[in-house]
Amino acid sequence: MKEDLKKEVEKCRKCELWKTRINIVFGEGNPQTKIMFIGEAPGLNEAKTGRPFCGAAGKILDELLESAGIKREEIYITNILKCRPPENRNPQADEIEACTPYLEKQIEIIKPKVICTLGNYSTKYIFEKYGLKDQIQGISKIHGEIFKVKNLFQSINIIPLYHPAVVTYNINMKETLKEDFKILEQFK
Repeated sequence: MKEDLKKEVEKCRKCELWKTRINIVFGEGNPQTKIMFIGEAPGLNEAKTGRPFCGAAGKILDELLESAGIKREEIYITNILKCRPPENRNPQADEIEACTPYLEKQIEIIKPKVICTLGNYSTKYIFEKYGLKDQIQGISKIHGEIFKVKNLFQSINIIPLYHPAVVTYNINMKETLKEDFKILEQFK
């Protein structure tokens, strides 16, 4: 089922991003994981390789996971958008609307117990999807907190986190992120 979905994304033309697509960045990791990470959109390195979080932010993410005793292979990681926005600009509303049905199918297939949102765009989308719209605030106010939700099938813990790229702009943020990632130790 996952391969069918990936093929569907490869053929997608629901928004304009397909016109500049190098590769889709579908997602990767353990499909039986308890922990799913959702970023915002692929960058240039990701678009070239087709792999999420393989550039500078990916190295930081790997280090943060390691600090919590988690291997990258143990989690599943994807983005809201499966194609890179030009110039790494922020995702636009029409692109998010076009691409999130794929993300929702990934969540349905994986059935994570924990969804870690990386940054404001993924946090806003997931909070709206799971009925937490009234709790949406900037990531600086809610990072590292656990929000418990239930859907028809299971309970899910949603943990908003800073995007690892923040460390590339402000090295002092690394300790804050490491502290936030420690919360994941209880879900391994």
